[in-house]
Amino acid sequence: MSQENQAHATQQQQMLRSTLWSTVGNFASRLLGLVYVIPWYMWLGEHAAEGNSLFAQGYNIYTIFLLISTSGINVAIAKQVAKYNSNGQPELVFPMVRQTIIIMTIFGGILGTGMYLMAPLLAKGSGWGNELVAVVHSLSWALLIFPGMSVIRGFFQGLNNQKPYALSQVAEQIVRVVWMLLATFIIMKLGSGDYVAAIVQSTFAAFISMFASWAVLLYYLAQEGLLKELLIPNKAETSKEIKTGKVLLETLKEAIPFIITGSAIQLFQMVDQFTYVNSMSWFTDYSNTDLQVQYAYMSGNPNKIIMILVAVATSIGGVGIPLLTANYVKKDHKASAQLVLNNLTMLLLVILPAIMGGVLLSRPLYTVFYGMPDNLALGLFIVSLIQTIFLALYAVSSPMIQALSQNRNAIRYFLYGMVLKLVIQVPLIFLFHAYGPLLATALGLALPIYLMLRNVHVVTHFNRQTLMKRSLLIVILTVVMAVVVLLVEWVLGMVYPVSDRVSSVVHLVFSGVIGASVYGLLATWTRLIDHVIGATKAEQLRRKLHLG
Repeated sequence: MSQENQAHATQQQQMLRSTLWSTVGNFASRLLGLVYVIPWYMWLGEHAAEGNSLFAQGYNIYTIFLLISTSGINVAIAKQVAKYNSNGQPELVFPMVRQTIIIMTIFGGILGTGMYLMAPLLAKGSGWGNELVAVVHSLSWALLIFPGMSVIRGFFQGLNNQKPYALSQVAEQIVRVVWMLLATFIIMKLGSGDYVAAIVQSTFAAFISMFASWAVLLYYLAQEGLLKELLIPNKAETSKEIKTGKVLLETLKEAIPFIITGSAIQLFQMVDQFTYVNSMSWFTDYSNTDLQVQYAYMSGNPNKIIMILVAVATSIGGVGIPLLTANYVKKDHKASAQLVLNNLTMLLLVILPAIMGGVLLSRPLYTVFYGMPDNLALGLFIVSLIQTIFLALYAVSSPMIQALSQNRNAIRYFLYGMVLKLVIQVPLIFLFHAYGPLLATALGLALPIYLMLRNVHVVTHFNRQTLMKRSLLIVILTVVMAVVVLLVEWVLGMVYPVSDRVSSVVHLVFSGVIGASVYGLLATWTRLIDHVIGATKAEQLRRKLHLG
C-alpha cells in the first residue's frame, strides 16, 4: 500500500472511530431522553398533550438561545485545533481554548439574562401566558454553564477523541432524566397535581444535568494530562509572543457561520411555534387548548423520536470536520472527496432504513410512548418521520461545506431556505392545517441542501456517480427490508393486533429485529457496511456469517 493510501486509510479509521463514539453518545443520550417519555407522559394524565406542547415550546426557545451561545463553538474549536496542529502550531491551541472558555461563559451569562427578561414576550408570541414564562425562566439558568462546556467538547473533538464528548452527553442525560422523573412523580402523584409545576421542574433539569457533564469532561482532561496545560500556560506559550486576541477572534469568526446555519432546524421550529396557533386562530374556530394539542401532535410528540435520527446525522456530519479541514488546508482534494463520499454514504446507510422502519411501524411506535393515536396524530407522526431525511441531510451538509471554508455560501444558502419557509408557511397552514408547517420545513431545507452539496462538489469533485450507485443500492436494500417487515406485520397483526402498549412493544421488537437483521445482512453481503465499521472488521464479520 502506498504512503498516500495508508494515510487515507488511517483517516478513514479515525473517522470511523470518532463516528462510533459520537453516534453512541448522541444516540444513547437521545434514547435516554426518549425512554423517560413513557412514564412522564402517563403521569401527566389528562394534561399530557398540553403539557408536552408547553415543554416543547419552552425547549424551542431555550434551544435557540443555547445555539446562539454555543452552536458552532464546539465545531469551530475542533476546526481550529485541527488546523493549528496540521500547520505545526500546537502552541496556539491551549491559549485559544482558555480564552474562548472565558469569553463564552460571559456571553452565556448575558444571553441567559436576556432570555429570562424576554420570557413574557416570547410566551405571548407562542400563544401562552404565565405557564410558558415560568418554563423559560427555569431553562435560562442552563445558559450560565453550557457555553464553557461546549468549548471543552470541541477541544476533544479537534483531537479526534470523541469518547469524553460522548460520555459527557450520556452523563448529562442520565441526571436530567432522573431529576425529571422524580420531580414529575412527586408533583403529579404525591403532591399538588399541578402539571405546569411538573413541566417547570422537568425543564429545570437541564441546569442540574450540566454539572454531571462538566464532571466527566474534567475527569478526562485530568486523566489525559491536559487539565494542567489548559489551566497554566506552558513554556512554549510564554517563550513566544502569541497574539491570543487574534487567535480568539479568528475562532469566533469561524463559529458565527456555524451558529447561524446550525440553528436552522430550531429556527424553522420557532417559525412554526410563532405562526401555527396564531394563523389557525384566524382560519378556524379551534380553541387555544385544541391548537396547543395539535401543536404537540405536529412538533412536540414526533420531535422526541425523530431527533434521535437527527442526532445520528449530526454525529456523522460533525466528526469528519477536523479531518476534512485538515485535508483542505493541505490541499489534499482526493482525501477530501473520499471523506465527503464516506460521510454521505454513512448517513444514507443509517437514516433511510431507520425512517422506513419508523413509517412501517408508526402505529406501535407512537402507541408505546404516547398511547393509541387518533388519525391526525398518526398522520402527522408519519409525515414528520418522512421529513427527517431533509433534517438529516441538512445536518450533514451544513458543517461539511463550512469545513471547506465556504462559510459565506453556507449562510447565504441557509437564508434562501429561511426566506422560502417564511413565504410559504402561512399559505401552507391555510391549505393543509397542521401538515402545512411540516411541508414548509421540508421545502425550506431542500433548497439549501441542494445548493450546499453542489458547492461541496465544486470544491472537492467527489464522485457523484459513486454516490448515486451507493444510494441506489441502499434504497434497494431498504425496499427489500420494507417488504419483509410488511409481511411480518401482516402475519403478526392477524394473530396479535396493536391495541395497547404491551402489544405495541411486541410488534416493535419482533418486526424491528427481523427488519434490522435482514438489512444488516444485506448491507454486510453487499459490502456497504464497510463504510461504517471499516473493511477489516466487515470482512471478519462476513467470514463469521459465511457471506463470502
